[in-house]
Amino acid sequence: MKAGIYLDHKPVGVTSFTRVHAFMSEVEAAGLTRKQLPVCHGGTLDPFAEGLLLLLAGPATHLMDWLHAAPKTYEAEVVWGVETDTGDGLGQPVHTGSAAHLTPQALDEALQPLLGWTDQVPPATSAKKLGGEPAYKKAHRGETVVLPPSRVYLHEARWLSHDLPRTSRLRLTCRGGYYVRALARELGRALGCGAHLSRLHRTAIGPWEDPGPTGARVSVHGAAVLPWCASRAIAGDEVNHLKHGRTIPRGDVKPAPWKPPEGFPDPEGPVLAVQRGRLVALLGEEDGTLRVRTHLWAGI
Repeated sequence: MKAGIYLDHKPVGVTSFTRVHAFMSEVEAAGLTRKQLPVCHGGTLDPFAEGLLLLLAGPATHLMDWLHAAPKTYEAEVVWGVETDTGDGLGQPVHTGSAAHLTPQALDEALQPLLGWTDQVPPATSAKKLGGEPAYKKAHRGETVVLPPSRVYLHEARWLSHDLPRTSRLRLTCRGGYYVRALARELGRALGCGAHLSRLHRTAIGPWEDPGPTGARVSVHGAAVLPWCASRAIAGDEVNHLKHGRTIPRGDVKPAPWKPPEGFPDPEGPVLAVQRGRLVALLGEEDGTLRVRTHLWAGI
């Protein structure tokens, strides 16, 4: 058990926090306290969904904001003819309509206006904060929840198969903050029949793939925790300069080893300061020099 990012599979029916607590129990069983190795997740998955969940341990808990902009890939099953209040099969129907008119061509055309940057209203049962509280808590109490639209990005979406007029399977790649449940809702409204998700599987985040229900949990350390970022090896006096708030020359900054899909918005990450294979700080460029933005001196 050490600091880093752990690639975990979240099964259907449990919350993301359940997986965090299970990992915390493993940390404690290994003889470490939660203070010595804190744990959080790097982006929630709905209880009805399954797939890749990032568990951040130790100083890696400070990386969450930098993971948000990475591409995320999902496979989803859309049920036609019923819109629910939650956007998934666990909710109550709020609209029903005939899906008899749906064709593969019509479904392809319905996706086009939703690609790229759009304004999306998150589901009422989302983790978005409203008045300092997650919206889903208010919704579960029966309160009326009206969330403002968020700017989101859908890079690619294509249908994998159809069983019309009942269901269709979809694969998509988006930026963090995108709600696939809201995509199903908008498709159903555009097509006049209503729709919701019956299944959602997050298959990948950046270069990392879901290990699956039978796969071993994979750990990622060093500069590999943000593979879309450039890195700079540091040693000796440079470490001391950075620790005392001084800058260091830009020097030999190595390009990122992994790039998002062509056309995907640049995640615009920091420069990673690497000492003996360990990520020890996130650096920002400043007039040809580098300065610490976030220190991770304990190392990842």
